[in-house]
Amino acid sequence: MIGIFMLIIGLVIGSFLNVCIFRIPREESISFPPSHCMKCGTRIKTYDLFPVISYFILKGKCRKCGDKISIRYPLIELFTGILFLLIYLKFGLTLDLIKFTLLSCFLIVIGMIDLDTTDVYLKTTRSGMAIGVVFVIIAFFNGNSYLPFIYGGVLGGGVIGLIVLATLGRGMGTGDIEICLLCGLFLGFKPALVMLFFSFVLGGIIGVFLMVAKKKSGKYAIPFGPFIVMGTFIAMFYGEQIVNWYLSLMIIG
Repeated sequence: MIGIFMLIIGLVIGSFLNVCIFRIPREESISFPPSHCMKCGTRIKTYDLFPVISYFILKGKCRKCGDKISIRYPLIELFTGILFLLIYLKFGLTLDLIKFTLLSCFLIVIGMIDLDTTDVYLKTTRSGMAIGVVFVIIAFFNGNSYLPFIYGGVLGGGVIGLIVLATLGRGMGTGDIEICLLCGLFLGFKPALVMLFFSFVLGGIIGVFLMVAKKKSGKYAIPFGPFIVMGTFIAMFYGEQIVNWYLSLMIIG
């Protein structure tokens, strides 16, 4: 029952994330005006705002003018809903449930905006970092281990920061530093290692594939943010297990 609730909450929040993804790069308010058709400006009625379902009822078109609605909107809603469900199944009714659903919201918005614009908007990363610091403080006052999360933030931001300095900002920028710092704060030190590893591996593989497929030169801009997001999701669910598995191999070897 709780799992179904988390799925529904995720679908609803996914709809809001779509608004953030569209409006933040345009410097528009995420709360006003209400959702409306981009072509005819008609306000979308409440009964047309049901996540995923409304898209198929409307056959992917505006009820008023018939303008096509991108399939990306229901896909993001569905992805968010499933992600919330998986986080609940992984962490149960714990503080980590709140922590990682919040992180997921920031990652979806940051990753999609970076994919669309190749820009990272610092208002999103810094808001996320502020919440990450709050969770570190909560861990401190609860008597839990909090240093790994500080180390995770330093590791994430530090590694990317060194790369930015070494390459003079070619390929990566301050936005990527802040994304990794944000993710490290939420994940902790060990999972942050996994996040960085998979970010670079996925970025390298997919980046080479895209350049070959599109016959682009090395100057073709491929945003790194989405790969950090993918690496973080892997680390969120399997980070500790991957690190422990690797360490066990080292001991056996």
